[in-house]
Amino acid sequence: MTIKHTTSDTELLERAARTARHQKYVLRLYITGLTPRSREALRTITSICANELAGRCDLEVIDLYEHPALAKGEQIVAIPTLIKQQPKPLRRFIGTMADRERLLVGLDLRPREPVDTGE
Repeated sequence: MTIKHTTSDTELLERAARTARHQKYVLRLYITGLTPRSREALRTITSICANELAGRCDLEVIDLYEHPALAKGEQIVAIPTLIKQQPKPLRRFIGTMADRERLLVGLDLRPREPVDTGE
């Protein structure tokens, strides 16, 4: 007789969270000069790297005023844009970076809130 152990969603999330705590993050932030939105994005992302990802984050900041050709290669259509290259999956965050909690969830550093089904 074979006994099959199934892993619950909670167990999978906890395992992923433990793994994420040790993974190296590779981030690219595309900005345009020192506009208010670019400064806000830079401030928020550097804070996350310093506080949530201390010692395990490579952040590259690319000013498209200085390197406009890079926008086409990465298909950047709006600024600021943050690209999480590692750990997989690749994710893009476009526009305002003011909502720190939204970024933390998107970067898999905070759990997603359960969806209220109204039941």
